[in-house]
Amino acid sequence: MSTLVAVSALGIICLLLEVLNLRKILVPITLLGLAGILGMTIAEFYLNTSFLDIDTYKMVVSTGYSRGFSSLFIILTMLVLMMSPKFYAERIDKIADYVALIIFMLAGAIAMVSFSNLSMFFIGVEVLSIPAYILAASNPKDKMSNEAGMKYFIMGAFASSFILFGIALVYGAIGSFDIETIIAISMAQGEALPVWFKIGFVMIAVGLFFKAGVVPFHFWAPDVYEGSPTLVTALMSTLVKVAALGALYKVFVIFAVGMTPAFQIVVVILTILTLSVGNITALRQRNLKRLMAYSGISHAGFMMMDLLSNGAGTNVILYYAAAYSLAGIAAFAVIMAVCGDKDEDISNIFGLAKEKSYLAGLFTCAMVSLGGIPIFAGFFAKLFMFTQMIESGYLILVIFGVINSIIAIYYYFGTANVMFSKDSVRTQALKVDARYVIVASIAITLNIILGLFPSVIMGLTI
Repeated sequence: MSTLVAVSALGIICLLLEVLNLRKILVPITLLGLAGILGMTIAEFYLNTSFLDIDTYKMVVSTGYSRGFSSLFIILTMLVLMMSPKFYAERIDKIADYVALIIFMLAGAIAMVSFSNLSMFFIGVEVLSIPAYILAASNPKDKMSNEAGMKYFIMGAFASSFILFGIALVYGAIGSFDIETIIAISMAQGEALPVWFKIGFVMIAVGLFFKAGVVPFHFWAPDVYEGSPTLVTALMSTLVKVAALGALYKVFVIFAVGMTPAFQIVVVILTILTLSVGNITALRQRNLKRLMAYSGISHAGFMMMDLLSNGAGTNVILYYAAAYSLAGIAAFAVIMAVCGDKDEDISNIFGLAKEKSYLAGLFTCAMVSLGGIPIFAGFFAKLFMFTQMIESGYLILVIFGVINSIIAIYYYFGTANVMFSKDSVRTQALKVDARYVIVASIAITLNIILGLFPSVIMGLTI
């Protein structure tokens, strides 16, 4: 509760700083505020208590799971905000709007993993989604940005309608939005539950599949990622995706009774399709943002595996989300440093190793982590996920996961290889803002720390 209230208050402060014409200190104040909230959240985690407990209606619950994901969301938001002054330099008069929207997205993400009432869950989904629609179309002079915003809004609204209808069906079956009540009644009645309880669960799951870009609900993702401003794409690829998958895992735990054998088979099939379609389609991409979009789809497939763990893979999904999102932030930081927000064709990184060797090294590390190579966290994320699936009896998913990891290594290494083997197509010297380098360095350093010391997350009691 404390984290959600503090983040929401910080979003309002961002808007007040705009009113007071204090744009110059907006980003530093916001980063300091987020650092304080992160410290408070971590302290609450280890003390196992909430500093602010005023939720008499039981709308939000603070658990190790919610605090762990909230800490990850705050770190990702801080890294993105560190890049925003440079990225929005030409539209600095609107920086408060952009920063406030990002903070409210963070509040929505936190609500999605902290809810103890389905009405709060839906509010969290919408608070995350609506700023994302606006930010996707935040470059009004760019036709692709306008198209991305409209496409994202239409598909997102369609997904939200599924979630809302599913919640209504669950309420009709149980008579309550409260999570504890839903779990208690569903466990007590079992097979005697009305059929619309399971239909409602499936509809909520389908809505979140849309949000996470799971095949076959992924068609919006590549176009929206390519058309949106790159900083927004970085947010959608990391914060939005891991928030959707974190919420999806919690929903599967809550509605465990609805996990019929038939639905488990459907989840297995969707996981295999998401892995395969994401990786195979990524092989043909020349645009770096579309490449990252299909890469994100494939990683959604890996995280989907944990939905079948019957609630035993809590640490695993948090670890995988952290490993994936930190590597993703590093990759997008390098893409923004090299391409800006104009042309993200792969030719822009040709010869980067000769021009900016440190930048090429960071991008290579990001690709290697996403490919699942030690010593990076991406390797252990897949190892823990495969181990969890073997323990849960889903060897078929491990087989497809290994095959798809090999396919992924081909295009990740191929993307990194052109920085060393190709000659640059630039006619002018590349100028790189230090903020992008700093963000990429921090993200990769955190990724390596998680790879060297997996117990930082895997040893937590969540």
